[in-house]
Amino acid sequence: MRFRFVLLNLIAALLLFSSSRSLAENWPCWRGPRGDGTSAEQSIPTSWKGETGDNIAWKVAVPGTGHSSPIVWGDRIFLSSCLEDQEARVLLCLDRATGKTLWQKTVVKSVLETKHRLNSHASGTPATDGKIVYVTFLEVDGHEVDAANVGKPRPVTPGEIVVAAYDFAGEKLWQTTTGAFVSVHGFCSSPVIHEGLVIINGDHDGDSYVAALDRFTGKQVWRTPREEKTRSYCTPLIRTIDGKTQMVMSGSKRVVSLNPNTGERMWLVEGPTEQFVASMVFDGSKFYMAAGFPTHHVLGIRPDGTGDVSGTHVAWHSKQAACYVPSPVVVGKHLFVADDRGTANCFDTETGDRLWQDRVGNHFSASLVTANGLVYFIADDGTTKVVRPGSKLDVVNENPLGEFTFASPAISNGQIFIRGEKHLFAIGKP
Repeated sequence: MRFRFVLLNLIAALLLFSSSRSLAENWPCWRGPRGDGTSAEQSIPTSWKGETGDNIAWKVAVPGTGHSSPIVWGDRIFLSSCLEDQEARVLLCLDRATGKTLWQKTVVKSVLETKHRLNSHASGTPATDGKIVYVTFLEVDGHEVDAANVGKPRPVTPGEIVVAAYDFAGEKLWQTTTGAFVSVHGFCSSPVIHEGLVIINGDHDGDSYVAALDRFTGKQVWRTPREEKTRSYCTPLIRTIDGKTQMVMSGSKRVVSLNPNTGERMWLVEGPTEQFVASMVFDGSKFYMAAGFPTHHVLGIRPDGTGDVSGTHVAWHSKQAACYVPSPVVVGKHLFVADDRGTANCFDTETGDRLWQDRVGNHFSASLVTANGLVYFIADDGTTKVVRPGSKLDVVNENPLGEFTFASPAISNGQIFIRGEKHLFAIGKP
């Protein structure tokens, strides 16, 4: 009887451990495994202090500068950066357990492109399928042209989007360009992996496009022109709804749904503004968009339309949040939007009513993430406020990092990885 009791308890413990481990996830690309800032993990840190080392597993200096997010696969972390003194854009591979650099590869070496003061020369987040890592940069030759679509005349450096593929040992598999790119704000395009493709958003102030490359060879599979030819920086979100796979993105004066296998347009919503940065999210019922410039909007869009659905499929439209850069998250029936200026907004996803607005930071560049029912707001000064969804603001913890940060975080296997201005932090014990 005693042996049976011990055996049953051992089996229960193993099942519990197995269940806990099954929730551990890689963070393979911009905004994580689902591309929307959500983590399925339940044991994520909610308290830390960067300067004192409280709940910090490790902290390592990152060479160069950049606003790209870290990505995590197994025991590897990948990160892009720019060594400004060498005019080199690099891809780094770090050991996940210690933060030690395993290898560093120079992908592009060229003159530094012109950019917005809040942008960087390494803002595109890499993506991986567990075997190959894909990274994007802008390559310029230094010549200047007059900037388009600006209030005050100024010079800007045009260039080409470079896409490169490396294996986990750091060997380059292929490198190509997708086409021209010019923007007074600089470059910020993250690759998206879909089946056998790597998809690149080439919205810019010229002959804009979305392009899909064969992810094993780098050869172009399809290319869709963007008619409005206006700079935007959104990473597409891919979802299968009622048997149809849609790639949805805002940008260049409209919201569109494309077939990611062919680039063919399925539906569009005109406007509601000119330029976009934030990625969209989906809750199984509606797509949600937060943007933009020069006017600010939050939209809930039903996904089942065809053609121009501007007048039929916008479920609700709010102008109450001045969000431009940070991407939102949705938790249950709550849509969270970070106003660039430092306020948090919570909307009812059914009605579009704003439930509350409150100041939670000095300024927001990083996109929101959520895990275990909580939302993480990371302000530019490095302070993270952990918020519990509800009818009013409920701050669970306030966590100082000790240095400024403009990059969005990654969550993997019980830890949060935050890139500061000078260091990469691994928060929590794995």
